[in-house]
Amino acid sequence: MNKQPTRAPGTEPKPRLADRLRDVLRDGIPMPLFLQGALELLQTAVISAFLVVVPLVAVWFAGGFLDLDLAYLFRLCGQAWLLIHGVPLGLSIPGDGGAILTGTLSLTPLGLMLVPFLLASWSGRRIARASYSDNLWQGLVGALGAYALFELLTGFAVQTDEVDVNLVAAALVPLVVVGIGVVTGCRREAGSWARLIGVDLVAWIARTSQHARWAGSYVWAVIRSGVVAYFTALAAAALVLAVNLGFHWADMSNVYQQLRTGVVGGFLLTFGQLGLIPNASFWALSWISGGGFSIGAGSTLSALETTVGPLPAVPLLASLPSGEALASAWMLMALPGVAGFVAGWWFIREGEDHFDDWCALKMPYRWLSLTVSTVVLGLLVGAVAGLVSVAGSWISMGSVGLGRLTEVGPDVWTTALLLAGEVAVGTMLGALATPMFLHDPVLDDG
Repeated sequence: MNKQPTRAPGTEPKPRLADRLRDVLRDGIPMPLFLQGALELLQTAVISAFLVVVPLVAVWFAGGFLDLDLAYLFRLCGQAWLLIHGVPLGLSIPGDGGAILTGTLSLTPLGLMLVPFLLASWSGRRIARASYSDNLWQGLVGALGAYALFELLTGFAVQTDEVDVNLVAAALVPLVVVGIGVVTGCRREAGSWARLIGVDLVAWIARTSQHARWAGSYVWAVIRSGVVAYFTALAAAALVLAVNLGFHWADMSNVYQQLRTGVVGGFLLTFGQLGLIPNASFWALSWISGGGFSIGAGSTLSALETTVGPLPAVPLLASLPSGEALASAWMLMALPGVAGFVAGWWFIREGEDHFDDWCALKMPYRWLSLTVSTVVLGLLVGAVAGLVSVAGSWISMGSVGLGRLTEVGPDVWTTALLLAGEVAVGTMLGALATPMFLHDPVLDDG
């Protein structure tokens, strides 16, 4: 049998440069987790800023900002970049007679906010891949600290006489969006929250009592049902918005023609409006719920009432429903009820209705126990959907700065209350109707 030649210690061949480069590209450069997290999110900051700078610089080269020098243009880019992270901008604009008009620009285009969110999610996956659950915090601290510093420096650099940036807000507010994105990416890479934080959730649950496990399963199923109801209603509202935009396409085209923005200006205007489409979806949800939203102080638009003042020449606003379309708009208020029906169906299919089991044991009449458990389920699911809608309405609202447009967005609490009631009714109907469509395989075979 032939033996392989042996090498003396220390004489092994060195890896080729191409192999080493391939390993670096695949696994990254070895470095402390603090530094790796910082570099990951700094990439997110640079790429997202680049996506803001390119269209604005293109408009400048096309003659769209003739009165701005290049330094002021880059300050404008930085201000826009801060705005898509949710940072409010203080405005001080000279008015007639030497007066200074002040206001706050806080309406964040949620569609553009998705850019840093998705980039941060991608960075979060890489941070989680490079760390263990017990030292993941090091990468997160380094990442968020570097991003906060980048935002702070940007806020300091882009301030002008007309635009003021609160440096504390510039450093901390973007961490909400980016932080959620990073944690989402880490969780996606880990596969579960338990693996992400290094906790054996199954073992912890096993140590609790059976009654506690039943109660926890019921509450968790109720929360998920409320989330299902809310996002089903939001999807229905987005569909209503899409249909409405289709019906008013000619009106929107007329506004484009009247503005005469040119090719580059029209592209930038369209790009900005696309960024507001998610906001408009939340507004559409408040509209079909009956809570309504406003486009300017003193205006109200809902399926029950419409009062609108003068509006700026923005093509998207030309799609606001008016005239005969409002006569039967109240029927769209059934859509959140349909979303509640879906949530009730989903909850029963989950098989976690332990409160109904408890009621059946404690109450002598089935009609009474079923009524109590169904009403409680509807109220709880409706309450969860209403609470989620508070967050959705809040992130979609804001101020355009000056004049009437200081109030733009949903009526938060009216929308939450009406949506909760509509979802609650739909959930009760869905929970009662679902058993009629479910079949027991054992009974069917018998």
